[in-house]
Order: sequence, then C-alpha cells, then structure tokens
Amino acid sequence: MDRGKVAVVTGGARGIGKAICDDFARQGVAVCTIDLLENGFFVGDIAEEQVLGDFAAKVIGLHGRIDYLVNNACLSRGGLQSCTHDDFNYVLRVGVTAPFTLCRLFLDHFTPSASIVNISSTRQLMSQANTESYTAAKGGLTALTHALAISLAGRVRVNAIAPGWIDTSGAAGDDADMRQHPVGRVGSVSDIVHAVMFLCDPKSGFITGQTITVDGGMSKLMVYHNDCGWRYSPGPD
Repeated sequence: MDRGKVAVVTGGARGIGKAICDDFARQGVAVCTIDLLENGFFVGDIAEEQVLGDFAAKVIGLHGRIDYLVNNACLSRGGLQSCTHDDFNYVLRVGVTAPFTLCRLFLDHFTPSASIVNISSTRQLMSQANTESYTAAKGGLTALTHALAISLAGRVRVNAIAPGWIDTSGAAGDDADMRQHPVGRVGSVSDIVHAVMFLCDPKSGFITGQTITVDGGMSKLMVYHNDCGWRYSPGPD
C-alpha cells in the first residue's frame, strides 16, 4: 500500500481490530480508530450518533480523505433468554447502524480507489442458541454490504469478510477443535488481517458486493456424534 493513505477502523483497541490497525500502520497508512477502550485516537461509543459525528469530523479535519473503512466493532448481548429490547437495539446500533452512518458521514471524502470492508461472521448463516442479538447484527451487516456496493458503484468498493472460529487469545486449541476445521487448525487474527488487506488492494478492483468466508472450511463440514472428537451429550428432558 502507498504511504499517505488513510484507514478508519472501528473497534481497533484489541483483538482483530487492533491487528488490522497494526498491519495498516506497518505499511505506512495513517490509522484512525474508535473504541470504548483507550486507543490513542478516539475513545467513544459508536452506538451514539453524536459520537460518530465527532469522530468523523476529527478524521476529516486531520486528513480530508478516507482510503479504507473497516467496520469491525460489534458485540453480543445474548438472545431470547437474556436480551432485552434495549440490549437488542444497542447491538444493532453498534453492528449495523454505525457502519451505515460512517459511510454516510464519509461519503464526500472517499478517494476514487477507496474500499470498505465490513467484518461480518459465519453467524450470518448459522447460530448457537440464544445469540440472536449478535447474529441479527451480522446478518444485517452482510445485507448492508451488498446494498452499499450498489449505491456506491463506480465510487467505492464494498465487501465483507465472514470469520469463523478465530482465536484471539493465542491458545493453540485441542485436537477436537482442530479436527472440526478441514484445514486442520483454528483460525488466527492474521487470517482475517490478510483477507482485509486483500480486499483493500487495488488489484482486487473487480470484487465488490461480496462476502468472503474465512473459516477454515468449518461451515462446510457436517459434524455428527463421534465425529472430530465431538460426542452428543443430551441434557435432561
């Protein structure tokens, strides 16, 4: 990537978001991130419209342009058993409304070769019980991706990445964990960083409106009783 470019990353203080910020910075890209945690650029809650406006104003005031926007921030507040009306809508504000609002706020400042990458999840198509808030947010973000790609056609490419099981703690995972992935391992943050940089590269200029699954093939593998070290253990009726 050329030095002098500007990247905006939400949720960049830790985990996948921080790894994306660090990789951009290594390439000489100016990085602007927002997170609830201290991060050296902007601390704030992207669920709040005023916070998004203040953040965008700072980015535009400092740089006047955006080459890369990575909508990474999200969270879960559970599902049917625990998620309140306000909790559910808060997750949607972070995971769907904020990416939309940032696109709108930056609309006149994207460079001609700009790229938006939304970090979705394989949860857009598969779920665990009681995870409706997170799953709905990721499903909404995936749909927003192709909608924005059409609205911004000829101006900005918009794509999404759907990570699967990504270890952000550095744990190796046990044998059963690994065998549930056709590639033989659990994912790492570097797998997602690589995919982000691929989509931001101008050489990927023929790709827009797509969601690329990065999950080691896990979502394609049927796992039944006694497969991959997993045993079915039903609870009491």
